[in-house]
Amino acid sequence: MTNERQSTRRHLASDNWAGIHPEVLAAIASVNSGHVPSYGHDPYTAAAKEKLRGHFGESAEIFFVFSGTGANVLSLQTLALPFNAVICADTAHIFTSECGAAEKHVGCKLLAVPSADGKIDRDGITKHLVRFGDDHAVQPSAVSITQATEYGTVYTPDEIQVISGFVHEHGLKLHMDGARLANAAASLGVSLLDASGNAGVDVLSFGGTKNGMIAGEAVIFFDRELAANFAYRRMQAAQLSSKMRFIAAQFDALFTDDLWLRSASHANRMAARLGKGLASLPGCTITQRVEANEVFAIIPREHIAALQSECLFHVWEESISEARFVTSFDTTEADVDEFLAAARRVLGA
Repeated sequence: MTNERQSTRRHLASDNWAGIHPEVLAAIASVNSGHVPSYGHDPYTAAAKEKLRGHFGESAEIFFVFSGTGANVLSLQTLALPFNAVICADTAHIFTSECGAAEKHVGCKLLAVPSADGKIDRDGITKHLVRFGDDHAVQPSAVSITQATEYGTVYTPDEIQVISGFVHEHGLKLHMDGARLANAAASLGVSLLDASGNAGVDVLSFGGTKNGMIAGEAVIFFDRELAANFAYRRMQAAQLSSKMRFIAAQFDALFTDDLWLRSASHANRMAARLGKGLASLPGCTITQRVEANEVFAIIPREHIAALQSECLFHVWEESISEARFVTSFDTTEADVDEFLAAARRVLGA
């Protein structure tokens, strides 16, 4: 496949591969005139934060950063010291895919809980709640969950409340990696707040990049006391944008006319369509519930290369030939149907 063809086609490798939503791009252009104060002291940033508080609660403390990894690292820095530990699923992005960023920059240990579907529960967390007060052992101070998970599954608000209640009972805090929180909330049919803060989350890394923004995430504190020194942490970590208005404009667009929900709901529908189609193909097995915008399926190994020449996607677990497909705000029914038609041809269906 030529570079030109790759750049003009829509693929199913990641929602990070998608471009910028036209409404977000227009919002960036709309603030690109005149001079305003830098580093977030501008009216656009103030307005965007106020709009987000309409969805995450009036008492939420909100900080914009550049990247999801930055949001996760900075969130966890507020919850853990170097002698602490953060408990998470063994599939968690902070554990598998951020090059040890949390362990390097927070300096703490990550304690993984085995998870077949990306979700963890009280039993898994309990196994790490040991040796408190033992100065030879790391001291757990937080639990991190991902919503939607790295396997595309979704925690219900009740499931999060059970975890948060248990975590708080043991004196720990709850962090949520919400890179795809919009997809989770759309799947559940609940508000962003009910899928996070109202369920007991203390700190949220809220993603915009995977839902149509060019670059921008938000760290949202539902426990305001944890935000006391965050402004300094953000600056020291090189995550404070000078021209903040251009990140703020993107979030403003995302929360205008429910663009976040429209985009996430569409991506979810395309994933459901893709999952249903793949499930009907010979030799293909869907391995996870399709609840958000990711589809995981075992594909006959000998056909992977031919299928990737039609539409790029990632092999997730090489040992079992499990592939991951991710739909985006700009994935169309035609994109899905054309790939399924190619898959039927390649697989001889």
